[in-house]
Amino acid sequence: MSGCKGSCTFPKILYHQHDLQAVDLSHNNFTEVFPYWLLENNTQLQHLVLLNNSLTGPLPLPTHSHMNLMTLDISMNNFGGNIPAEVAAYLPGLTVLNISENALEGNIPSSIGDMKSLGYLDLSHNHLSGEIPEHLAEGCFSLQVLALSNNSLQGQIFSSNFNLTYLSSLQLDGNHFHGKIPDSLSNTSLYGLYLSDNQLSGKIPGWLGNLTELIELIMLNNHLEGPIPPEFCQLENLQVLNLAGNSISDIPSCFSPSSLKQVHLSRNMLQGQLQDSFHNSSSLVTLDLGYNRINGSIPNWIGRLFNLTYLILNNNNLQGTMPIQLCQLDQLRLIDLSHNNLFGNIPHCLMTALHDRDFVVPAPSYHESDISDIANVLMTKEEIVEFRTKTVSYFYHRKILSKMSGIDLSCNKLTGVIPPQIGNLTMIHTLNLSHNNLIGSIPLTFSNLKQIESLDLSYNNLSRKIPHQLAELYTLEVFSVAYNNLSGRTLGLVAQFSTFNASSCEGNPLLCGLPLPKSCDPIESPTLLPTYSSDIGEENNFMDMDIFYVSFTVTYAIVLLAIVFVLFINPYWRRTWFYVVETLMTSIIIIIILLHFDCNQIILYVADFHKYNSIMKIINSNL
Repeated sequence: MSGCKGSCTFPKILYHQHDLQAVDLSHNNFTEVFPYWLLENNTQLQHLVLLNNSLTGPLPLPTHSHMNLMTLDISMNNFGGNIPAEVAAYLPGLTVLNISENALEGNIPSSIGDMKSLGYLDLSHNHLSGEIPEHLAEGCFSLQVLALSNNSLQGQIFSSNFNLTYLSSLQLDGNHFHGKIPDSLSNTSLYGLYLSDNQLSGKIPGWLGNLTELIELIMLNNHLEGPIPPEFCQLENLQVLNLAGNSISDIPSCFSPSSLKQVHLSRNMLQGQLQDSFHNSSSLVTLDLGYNRINGSIPNWIGRLFNLTYLILNNNNLQGTMPIQLCQLDQLRLIDLSHNNLFGNIPHCLMTALHDRDFVVPAPSYHESDISDIANVLMTKEEIVEFRTKTVSYFYHRKILSKMSGIDLSCNKLTGVIPPQIGNLTMIHTLNLSHNNLIGSIPLTFSNLKQIESLDLSYNNLSRKIPHQLAELYTLEVFSVAYNNLSGRTLGLVAQFSTFNASSCEGNPLLCGLPLPKSCDPIESPTLLPTYSSDIGEENNFMDMDIFYVSFTVTYAIVLLAIVFVLFINPYWRRTWFYVVETLMTSIIIIIILLHFDCNQIILYVADFHKYNSIMKIINSNL
């Protein structure tokens, strides 16, 4: 029975049942207290599942021992108070006990260690405090899944008296445990080890490499230090490695499991080159090495990771060009190479590799368990990827991550033009090419980015006009072309561009129009909105200049031909023209004489000229 809407009560028919063996009332909205009468009336009851309701109050126990009950799942309710200390005495036959996602508090009762048949224990997402009872680690020798995540537990994880040799999944993340990872875990057959968000310290023990069945190792946000042990090269079944937020210093070059799907080593102290690490991990979907000190170039073997979907290498010291092998990654959806020292052009072929379709993040696969399918499901922790968009770093979880796509190449030394092929990525959500040395114009193909939410091209050397077709990007929430060499009009207050302030376009001396204070027309009212036509308008910056040059040349030729024609036809105008030319040349000669000779020399020359004229007149009269 499930799917009750509104405030619901238990069906009255259940009050009169005495031979029930399994009851599943999950996913309703029951607001009552724990139905202890179900246990009292049905002594043969084996499975009771009440998960995802609104049950309240403490956890009462039956008045007598219930030997047949094997499964009790009351997770995702509002139960409060302490876990009864006598729980083992009244429910000794439990194999599955799930009280997760409630409001329980106090210590974990040590009597749970008396549950010899208990194989699955989940007390996660409560307010439990204190330490893990030593008796639990000694007595529950059948335990395969122990989930105590997201409580306020403290102390060291386990003492030397540890007898959980069948343990396959240990989930202690989100507590206050300190000290080193206990060596007692080396005697287990763990599939999943989850120790994230604690205060664990010391080096990663090499014996973890001997847990050859290990599939998921997640220990992010601790104080672990030193290199990843070379024994990790023996973990041939490992699918998820998450050691982000520690002080890990090195990765062994032999570490390259072919089964590896997720690697999260961001925010560590990794240094040196990547060398051959991960070169054989052809199943790798996520490679996150951001915020480290990795140097050298991006290795060419990156092109052999054919399933790579999320590549995060930001905030390192990577150098060289973007390798052409990146174009072989035809599953790529997120690529973040920002804050490095990469130079050269952006490979055009990279845009054909990036995928537009929705991607389902694969969950790790596990061996069959003797407990139940739910034990395997809970072993899988949700993948989280950090990616910066809309000027803020977000942590994307699995469901959202499967629909996210973006490119961040900002804060490098990239040159050349922006590949127009980027416009083919019609489903991309974020594009950041800021703080580079890119030139040329903003491609017109950007108008095809119909799903774009954040577009940052600031701090480059882009020129020409902002294509008015960008006004068609209706999903745009963040836009910046600041500090370039753009010219002409902005897009004004058209559509979503009315939400952007002057900082989105500042730093372009030749750019005018709202939201900038500089007006394109002195008589233009600052409140007027510029209009754009999708049919009539300039397609690029060259059109205005081409028209100007052609019209000027044609006009000049017509005027010249008209003058020649008039002089050839009309003799009067032709004589007038020659007179004007002669007068103009005489004036030019006089100006030159005045500029090159002083006044005394000019007077002597004039006197000599008059004497010469007088002599010539006498000679001519005698003749």
